[in-house]
Amino acid sequence: MREIEWKVLSELMKNAKLSDRDLAKKIGSSQPTVTRTRKKLEKKGYIKEYTIILNFEKLGFELMAVTFIKLQKMLNSEEIEAAKKASLARARESGRIGPFEIIMAERGVGLGYHGIFISLHDDYASYLKFRDWIRQIPFVEISEVESFLINLKDEIRYQSLSFANLAKYLLKLKEKEKKE
Repeated sequence: MREIEWKVLSELMKNAKLSDRDLAKKIGSSQPTVTRTRKKLEKKGYIKEYTIILNFEKLGFELMAVTFIKLQKMLNSEEIEAAKKASLARARESGRIGPFEIIMAERGVGLGYHGIFISLHDDYASYLKFRDWIRQIPFVEISEVESFLINLKDEIRYQSLSFANLAKYLLKLKEKEKKE
């Protein structure tokens, strides 16, 4: 990737609502160059979407759960799609828009687990319903579920969710690469 592309990505990670004119001023480039670069990054798939990071506590959520699942057998892509469809159908039947407030659900490997969910919950009772829901996902045989709960009302915070630090790191990495 070219240096200007790194700079555009970094600034957009810090603030995705920057206009191309303001972005150009920040990185020392022209607005047409920034517009072309942004469109190129979108077309090539480097930029998947523009979004914001909300204050989940202000929205009424009390807990964020990072939940790991261990499967009895790995699923193929057809089984995963069937499980998704069945889960959404079950959610609609129960009057929910979706299956809880899931931010992310992914397969992976580590710590002996095969998948992870990151979810938001109004309270501990909501989280317990979520754990029950996980254990009943159609077509999925789960042998173990473990969670790490984050109290969103805790006044002591180490580093809240943000992409600004990652953006700074990527620029430093690129500058280090240039020097070598």
